[in-house]
Amino acid sequence: MTDKAPALSPIQSGSKLSVSRVLTFAGAIIAFLIGSGFATGQEISQYFTSYGYWGVFGTGLLVLALMTYVVIEFFVVGQAKKFEQPSRIFHYYCGKYLGTFFDYFSILFVFLSFAVMVAGAGAVFEEHYGLSKYAGGIGLAVVVGISVWFGLNSLVDVIGKIGPVIVVVAIALGAVGIIRNPEGISAGNALIPTLELTQASSSWFMSGLSYVGFCMLWLAAFLTALGKTARSKKEAAAGGAAGAIAFSVACIVVSLGLLANITQVAGAEIPMLVLARDISPVLASGISVMILAGIYTTAVPLLWTVSSRFFADKTPRFKYCTIALAVLGTIIGLAVPFSQMVNIVYVINGYVGILLLVLMLVKTATRIAAKQKL
Repeated sequence: MTDKAPALSPIQSGSKLSVSRVLTFAGAIIAFLIGSGFATGQEISQYFTSYGYWGVFGTGLLVLALMTYVVIEFFVVGQAKKFEQPSRIFHYYCGKYLGTFFDYFSILFVFLSFAVMVAGAGAVFEEHYGLSKYAGGIGLAVVVGISVWFGLNSLVDVIGKIGPVIVVVAIALGAVGIIRNPEGISAGNALIPTLELTQASSSWFMSGLSYVGFCMLWLAAFLTALGKTARSKKEAAAGGAAGAIAFSVACIVVSLGLLANITQVAGAEIPMLVLARDISPVLASGISVMILAGIYTTAVPLLWTVSSRFFADKTPRFKYCTIALAVLGTIIGLAVPFSQMVNIVYVINGYVGILLLVLMLVKTATRIAAKQKL
């Protein structure tokens, strides 16, 4: 089995920091993380908004701190170690046996996350366009399958440019939701206990840990491969920090926007479309396209990650594997309602990811202590 790192451009010598490359790295991280869960608002509702103020600020700041650490770690280690197989990052942090477990478990999770993207596309088609969810889910799978079929070589540059646009639009929509009803934030916080909202965990703290946990399992191999293309540790760290901070801030702003309008968005499969529709039907149509773009930018690297775990990029076996996985993921994604897919797949895997986070922190502390002894 062969994993090859996606290439942004030929790696040049020297340690000069390229702003354009840092932004491309950051954009790729954002685009990867903003999938159907974030772009639709379903993920933000379950992990942040459903806990009121504690969820918005407690979970938000916890995610900001831990996500920044995690992303920089993956990038910097990938740049330094240059693993032939990006999945070796799990062995680096967890040892032989636990590393092997996380390696295969993460592939299963990444594949199921692709199925979540299919479910999200189906939900958008059904809730906004009034079309069959099968049209949305199958359509996404076909477009994503074609993209992965032709390889990831230049894809990171493309999705890296889409990601920041989606973040800006999502933040703007959340901000407008706040501005239009600022009193709704405190009112929404008071209403939270009376609403039957789906939550990711029993507490905001565990919700934050679980959120970082599932994001880590998504990002590990992908960011390790990207880190390999960075020309310096400084460039890798800067790109990682920029992406993690921008994404975390977006989570906080969007969750506030949903909280300010909690009576309208409670129970909706696509909360962000409800926000947009309250402003303008035309805007809602534009936001629906943005959501589908966000789903696409996440679904492509997810499917690529699974296929490339078993076969080398662009080889005939890689392509056939991609088709088979796309078909299977579509079947699973269309069999379960989107909100349930998010709650089951993300939450369960988030708790497994917490163990990886703990092992990463131990490894980092050990590495720092060893350096100080020299």
